[in-house]
Amino acid sequence: MKATTIKVEGELLTELERRKPPAQSLSAFVKSILRRDLLHRQLAEASVRYAAFLAGNPEERDWLAEWEGADLASKPARRRRR
Repeated sequence: MKATTIKVEGELLTELERRKPPAQSLSAFVKSILRRDLLHRQLAEASVRYAAFLAGNPEERDWLAEWEGADLASKPARRRRR
C-alpha cells in the first residue's frame, strides 16, 4: 500500500486541531475530511451524469415526473378480486 506524508502547518494546522474531536487523532480527522470531500465530488459528478441521462431520455424523465407526483401518504385502493 502506497503511503503519502503531507506537511500541515501554520493556520491550517491550528484550525484542524481546533475542529477535530478530542478523541480523534489529527491523521484520522484529516482522512475523514478527505473521504467526505471525495464522496461529495463523486455525488456531484453522479448528479451531472443523471441530469444528462434524464435530458437524453424523455420517457424516463416523464416516468420520474409521474412517480414524483404519486400520493405515497394515502392508503392504496383495494383491488377487486376476479
